[in-house]
Amino acid sequence: MRIPVRALGGAHLNVIGQGQGRPIVALHGFTGSASTWSFLASALGDRYRVIAVDLPGHGDSDSPADPALYTMERTVQALAEVLDRLGVERTCWLGYSLGGRVALGAAIALPERTAGVILESVSPGLATPEERAARVQEDERLADWLLTAGIERFVDYWEAIPLWASQARLSAEARASLREQRLRNSALGLANSLRGIGQGAQPFLGGRLGEIKAPVLSIAGEEDARYTALARELHGALPGSRLQVIRAAGHAAHLEQPSAFLRAVESFLSEVGEGTPAQVSAPPAARQRRP
Repeated sequence: MRIPVRALGGAHLNVIGQGQGRPIVALHGFTGSASTWSFLASALGDRYRVIAVDLPGHGDSDSPADPALYTMERTVQALAEVLDRLGVERTCWLGYSLGGRVALGAAIALPERTAGVILESVSPGLATPEERAARVQEDERLADWLLTAGIERFVDYWEAIPLWASQARLSAEARASLREQRLRNSALGLANSLRGIGQGAQPFLGGRLGEIKAPVLSIAGEEDARYTALARELHGALPGSRLQVIRAAGHAAHLEQPSAFLRAVESFLSEVGEGTPAQVSAPPAARQRRP
C-alpha cells in the first residue's frame, strides 16, 4: 500500500502490513527497505500486526527532490499520518540503525501513540554542534558523489566499509539478496536521506531520553563495539529499559542472528503487554563510517 502523506508534500510512503493483533511499526536502516522485516512478520504475524514502512527515499516509497522533506520532524509526522490512515491508535516502534533513530524520535514526539520501543544498533545523534557540522559536511560530500557515481558504485563502496565485516559469515545467497535489495533504492532518495536525516542533520536526542515513558529494549551485536557501548548508554538513560547484546553478531544482528533477535523481541513484547506508562519501572542506575 502506498500512502500519500502531507508531511512529505504529498509524496507516498510504501507500507506493508502483515498479521493481526497488537501493532508493531518496523523501520529499516539506511539503504534498506520494508522487506528487511519479512522474517519478523512471518514469525509474529499470528499474534502481532507488523507494519513495515519504506522510509522516504528507500524501497518503493517516493524520493522527493527536496532534502527538507526527509528530516526527522517530517518523517515522524509522516509516520503519524500512516498510523491515522491505518486506524492505529498506539504502536510499538521497532527500528534498526537509521530506522532506530526514527523510532527514538517517534517515541519522544508521539508519547501518546507509543506502547513500546525496540532499538537495534541505535545512536541518539551527535551531541556537539562541532560533531554535527563535521558530519553534515561528510554526508554532503558522500551524497554529491553518490549522485555522480550512481547506485551500483555507491553500493560497492557501502558494502566495503568495516561496519559490515561480520556479515562475511552470511551465506552467498543472503549476501546476494541484500545487495539486490540495496540496488533497488533510488540514488536521489539515498542522497537526500543523507542530507535530511543523517546523524549530523538530525537533532541530538540524548537530552530528551527521559521523556520516554514506554518500555524500551536496546539491542546490539557484541562484535559492533561502538553500538554495543551506545546500547548500554541508552539502557542506562531510558526509563523502563531492557538490554540485549547478541553474540556472534555485528551491526545488523537481526540479519546475522535472526533467531536470537526474534527471541529478544518476543520476550520483550510478552513482558510489556500493552506498554502503558503506568507499567514502566525506573531504569537501572579507530573511526569508521557509521550509518
